[in-house]
Amino acid sequence: MTARHTEPRGHWVLLLLGGLVLTVLLLLDGFANGAVGEAPRAESAPTGGPVPSSVTSGGPVVSVVDGAPRTRRTPPKTIALTFDDGPDPEWTPRVLDVLRRHGAHGTFFTVGARVAEHPALTRRILREGNEIGSHTYTHADLATVPTWRGRLELDLTQRALAGAAGVHTRLVRMPYSSRPDGLTGAEWRAAERAGEAGYVVVLTDRDTEDWRRPGAAKIVQAALDGDARGAGAVVMLHDSGGDRSQTVAAVERIIERLQPLGYRFTTLTAALGLPPAEARVSARERAVGWTLVAAQRAASTLTGTMEALFAVAGILYVLRLVTLLLFAHVHVRRVRGHAREPGRRRRRRRPRGEPPAPVIEGELPPDPFPPVSVIVPAYNEEAGIGAAVASLLDTDYPGTVEVIVVDDGSTDRTAEIVEAMGIPDVRLVRKPNGGKPSALNAGIAVAGADVLVLVDGDTVFQRDTIRRLVAPLADPAVGAVSGNTKVANRDGVLGRWQHIEYVIGFNLDRRMYDVLRCMPTVPGAIGAFRRSALARVGGVPGDTLAEDTDLTMAICRTGLRVVYEETALAWTETPASLGQLWKQRYRWCYGTMQAMWKHRRSLVEGGASGRFGRRCLPYLTVFQVLLPLFAPAIDLFALLGVVFVDPVAPLLTWTVFVAAQTAAGAYALWLDGEPIRPLWTLPLQQFVYRQLMYLVVVQSVVTALLGSRLGWHTVRRTGTFTDLGSGREQSRGPVGYT
Repeated sequence: MTARHTEPRGHWVLLLLGGLVLTVLLLLDGFANGAVGEAPRAESAPTGGPVPSSVTSGGPVVSVVDGAPRTRRTPPKTIALTFDDGPDPEWTPRVLDVLRRHGAHGTFFTVGARVAEHPALTRRILREGNEIGSHTYTHADLATVPTWRGRLELDLTQRALAGAAGVHTRLVRMPYSSRPDGLTGAEWRAAERAGEAGYVVVLTDRDTEDWRRPGAAKIVQAALDGDARGAGAVVMLHDSGGDRSQTVAAVERIIERLQPLGYRFTTLTAALGLPPAEARVSARERAVGWTLVAAQRAASTLTGTMEALFAVAGILYVLRLVTLLLFAHVHVRRVRGHAREPGRRRRRRRPRGEPPAPVIEGELPPDPFPPVSVIVPAYNEEAGIGAAVASLLDTDYPGTVEVIVVDDGSTDRTAEIVEAMGIPDVRLVRKPNGGKPSALNAGIAVAGADVLVLVDGDTVFQRDTIRRLVAPLADPAVGAVSGNTKVANRDGVLGRWQHIEYVIGFNLDRRMYDVLRCMPTVPGAIGAFRRSALARVGGVPGDTLAEDTDLTMAICRTGLRVVYEETALAWTETPASLGQLWKQRYRWCYGTMQAMWKHRRSLVEGGASGRFGRRCLPYLTVFQVLLPLFAPAIDLFALLGVVFVDPVAPLLTWTVFVAAQTAAGAYALWLDGEPIRPLWTLPLQQFVYRQLMYLVVVQSVVTALLGSRLGWHTVRRTGTFTDLGSGREQSRGPVGYT
């Protein structure tokens, strides 16, 4: 309305940084959750070159020094129980309990991502005398991933161990590996690279394949193969990756079976007489590792939160949609089912149990068509003010209509255009620029009627709009009436998106508000008020940027009804660019939050005020603040799920969401007598328009939290109504905008 504009500084930096941190954490968790546990390869590893015979026929522990591989076996009656894929918060403690109960120890080849998620469990493994080896960070197949990825997997695992337990490890077991005689050429190349990096590569003598869950007896049988000869062995088991109850039972039986025969169960390095696998790290390495652990745990928590939010948002959306459709149906039956013939005034039925409306000062006279004052605040509206005023005068309202245009310090030809019209029923009030509320109050002060219609300067009425808009005021319980705003400039995609939004908002949300008697907003484009109602709330408030919402909430709290009149149509020019749309919605959203905060005490008050507050404010908080606030994060979460995880669930959810929204939109368009053709743009709306509206809410919340003061934004008019003549269709709106 006014040219003053104080855009908060630095908000975009905060938003971008927040988005970057969110993206990094979600990507980190997505990367870490590649740790799926033991399973058959999705595709066979490349063959690669030959594997040295000394390796394929040697022991399961391989060391590469100066390019020459050396293998080792465990001594007789020495068993190295090894556990892959952990630590797991359910199964690793059970395995540790079994080992401790029998005085045995094992070697745990841990996945780095799970080490980061469960640092305390990692420390317990070491505290109880066991040792830790690397099983990569995400259970990656080192034989198939690029060399850089293999180095990254091993390096991240070391950092996770440093952050969780303050150690590095010298042992590594490659995921999907087994016995030495089963090594492929590609696996041997990967083993060589690990050896050159200083790792001892550990394979196995006895692969129990417990990940297949063959039963505890078969796991025991595979682990005991060769025990009659008293041979030592490296036994491969798993303490993560699903239900490991069979493994836990098998470990107990193996130990109980072999310990009485003189077998010892110890760590791999102790069995081979090697230095301990773990080496203490420096304070700097531990700090770097701690950062990774903290980030991974934060990412895991964030992902869990996002999953919960995704589910909650979906449930709330479905409940909201069903509720809106039910209330819309109730409203249509109530209003249309009891409407009288055209030309007669409609009195809305008082709900059962509601006391009669109090008689208030300034009540409507008996005249069925009382005088009406139409107030048009205008700031730089030269593009459309002529058409707006002409439409207000071209009315079929039988009573007296005066039009008051309040020029709020325009710097263009707005005032000159109105003055040049030279129409006796049009009054021009000039004032210094002070904002829309001050312009409205200036118009109210000079208006001669007790019924006031407030109209934006970019809005065009139909011939029957005033008559239909003021008709509900025949009911003394009604203090204000919201009309039905239509988008005039709907030719482009952006216009169609706003058209769909307006129709759904007016024909679904407003019907629900009307039935529940908690209307939050009579739009500035079209609204009728009793002068006495405005007087009771002190006129149009100027301390919020959404004066229409603030005013409507104040009237609702007095006990007067605010109703929706679907047949009172006003055609308005909406922003024609994304930048202009952003400025408009930014102000609307910020102002709405101001109004909600201003009227927050209605939540705990009694009577009409409390009824309004408890019905309206929670709904607005959830669906206009909280869900839009978190929606960008949820969308990003779903997008990353499509790209990096399983695309089926997010895509299916999105399809159902769009289909439901399309059905609701079709119903709203049908209620409004509009064609459903614009709905073809609805899927596209989800990728641009919806995200823009969500970001508006995010920035508005940031503005509020930082305590910034947002000024009025000016929306540039393109003159949609400039060439309109005085003739307009009775029920379809301005010519050319049906």
